[in-house]
Amino acid sequence: MPNDSLDAAYFERVYAGASDPWSFATSPYEAQKYDKTLASLGERRFARALEIGCSIGVFTERLAGRCDELVAVDINERALAEARKRCARRPNVTFAHMVLPHDFPNGGFDLIVLSEVGYYWSDDDLALARDRFVRAAPGGTLELVHFLPDVADYVRSGDAVHEIFLADDRFESVRSHRDESYRIDVLSIR
Repeated sequence: MPNDSLDAAYFERVYAGASDPWSFATSPYEAQKYDKTLASLGERRFARALEIGCSIGVFTERLAGRCDELVAVDINERALAEARKRCARRPNVTFAHMVLPHDFPNGGFDLIVLSEVGYYWSDDDLALARDRFVRAAPGGTLELVHFLPDVADYVRSGDAVHEIFLADDRFESVRSHRDESYRIDVLSIR
């Protein structure tokens, strides 16, 4: 298994082929997963949230309704341009082009959503991300959402990402959901 994170060039190739390469805007599967992702957070409203890997902003638009402020980041500027258009009527959303976990937004968060991103990161980047999450959101919530079937391009499986976080005693499981194709874990950050 390679131990390098998938880089910006990988995502540039993906988005060069289609503006919505994973059918986020049209897939019933994605809509159902987004419903469950939001439901897994309970009824709580968040003061300041971070969405890592916002892509074209389909989930961002929905999550924004639960947050006073939402910082949405992505590695790909094409995707961000679409997300900015989609969320233009959401003044509480700020978008940023960043290569996480090396880049990281300033300030603290009470929610971090890592959805469909962790399996792109190397061991070192996943360790750095965990450290950054603990510093940026002590006492906050981390929501992990990942596709489960193996994908040849990915550094690791979705299950492996979740198990790495669950094995780290700085994170405590609050809620878990497993579907045939995806997994959600809501963790508290110590």
